[in-house]
Amino acid sequence: MQPLSLLITTCVLFVGTHFALSHPLRAGLAGRLGERGFLIVYSVVAIATFVLIVQAWRGMPPEPPLWAVDDPLWMLASLLVLFASILFMGSLIGNPAMPAPNAAEAAQAAPRGVFAITRHPMMWGFALWALAHALVMPTPGQIVLSSAIAFLALVGSAGQDAKKARLMGDSWRHWAARTSFLPFGRQIAGVTPWGDTIPRAHALVGGIALWLIATWAHGALGFMVAGIWRWVG
Repeated sequence: MQPLSLLITTCVLFVGTHFALSHPLRAGLAGRLGERGFLIVYSVVAIATFVLIVQAWRGMPPEPPLWAVDDPLWMLASLLVLFASILFMGSLIGNPAMPAPNAAEAAQAAPRGVFAITRHPMMWGFALWALAHALVMPTPGQIVLSSAIAFLALVGSAGQDAKKARLMGDSWRHWAARTSFLPFGRQIAGVTPWGDTIPRAHALVGGIALWLIATWAHGALGFMVAGIWRWVG
């Protein structure tokens, strides 16, 4: 099998098994194996298919870029990753989408910060991270990998909406009615003030720190120098 075809196949396996185990197969398997047994099976399959992706990625030969990558594109990608990092760090506290005992309580709070931007800040963080990598490494292999990550994050978010509505009922529906799936959707529609989207301290400080550390590590580990480190030092 050609390296690119192998990468596509492993990405399809990873995404496909994730969706199958998260939705149509979950109830039946959890009923037979118990919740703990199901989580073990889910984790084993996820890790195994992820390892296959890593191996396929390592086997990719050098590919010429599909377009030229200049400083303005690097700046755009760096800002996207910074925004993604802020969304991710902000999603770790008070997130009704997380499988936490206080999810219903969190859904009663007024959406502020990253949750006023989108009700799925973590998943949009992953999707924007994938987009940024495709912009500055525009090879067929990277585009396949980035597409798989973005598809899993965003389509998975839509599936999470349906699952949370079943599990949490009116609590989630009330939360969904006051938040937007698309970032800044309610602000653009004029429904929610733009001031509500200002990230809270833990999101802003944590996001900037994550961005600085991750982009520094990118170059330190022998990959392309990324983020602000392309223009300093």
